[in-house]
Amino acid sequence: MKKTGLTRFVFVMAVMVTALLFNGCKSKEKATDYSALGTEVITPCSDNDYHTDLTHFRGTGMGEGTNLASARRKANLDANATLAASINRTIKSVTDRYSQDITVGDANEFNEKFEDLTRSVVNQMLNNVAVVCNQTFEKEGKYSVYTAVEVSKDELLNNVSSRINRDERLRLDYDKMKFESIFNEEMEKLSNERP
Repeated sequence: MKKTGLTRFVFVMAVMVTALLFNGCKSKEKATDYSALGTEVITPCSDNDYHTDLTHFRGTGMGEGTNLASARRKANLDANATLAASINRTIKSVTDRYSQDITVGDANEFNEKFEDLTRSVVNQMLNNVAVVCNQTFEKEGKYSVYTAVEVSKDELLNNVSSRINRDERLRLDYDKMKFESIFNEEMEKLSNERP
């Protein structure tokens, strides 16, 4: 009898200690209830997973339609537009900062010419983007296509430098090291922006 009482006492103590441990391990923060907003949607090939980083510009897109080819075309157009906007915004910021940091004969002319040149490079590069994610879904005869594309930062810089070296006027005002330094700073800012 004494052995059974001791066993029961040890068992009850073990249960109490376990309960205290579990209670102490509970998070003190309450989980936020978003159920009133609806069901969270997980988007394939999204900007969360395919965000611009220090080495690549990336763009994501989505297309829907009853025709698969049309849905793919819409997704590619959307991804390329997102990519182009990101590159153009970065190039504009780099150009503005660069022209402020150097002595340029006619800053407005330099900026316009430089932006035209980079826009041309970007348009050329959009023909050769790498598709890094492409997912297709079909439901009740309707297709949803998600895609993500990317362009290498180094490839973009090399193309810009190559084009500048062919333009005598721009070449006079171009300091490659300073430009790349500013460009890398802007890429770091862009890569830290999270959706």
